[in-house]
Amino acid sequence: MPGKLPRVIPINHDDYHAKHVGRTADGRQFFLTTPFVAATAKLHGCEFIALYLFDATGKLLEARIDDLGPRAKLDREKARDLYAQHLAELGEVAYRRIKVMPFRVERFDTVFGLVPREPEEEEEDRWVTVEPGDYMAFHAPWDGDYDT
Repeated sequence: MPGKLPRVIPINHDDYHAKHVGRTADGRQFFLTTPFVAATAKLHGCEFIALYLFDATGKLLEARIDDLGPRAKLDREKARDLYAQHLAELGEVAYRRIKVMPFRVERFDTVFGLVPREPEEEEEDRWVTVEPGDYMAFHAPWDGDYDT
């Protein structure tokens, strides 16, 4: 039997996908990231910038999501500028571990968030993945580290 899903998921600050996680000067938690829908033979895919803001207890307050279009047509300079703008809008921040509740929002006909995944088999563990893109996967022992 898989373990219980925790109420909050820790996300450790690092130099990779969790480079921009932490707290704002007013105590909110934030996660600035770049989710994506992978291109396939049938889909052009899509790149996004997402800024998630949480209260001190980890509840989602706001999801600011920008649609950058397909990777093949991505204006990289515009994307870097928009990302930097979102970061600047936060004001003074402290990069550090955050603890946030799983959540899901739908924008651009796509599910975004920190989405729980139920196990396919009874003996498998539960996972929580960053969507879209499934590029960060959290699981027991729920210590803030993730798989890519």
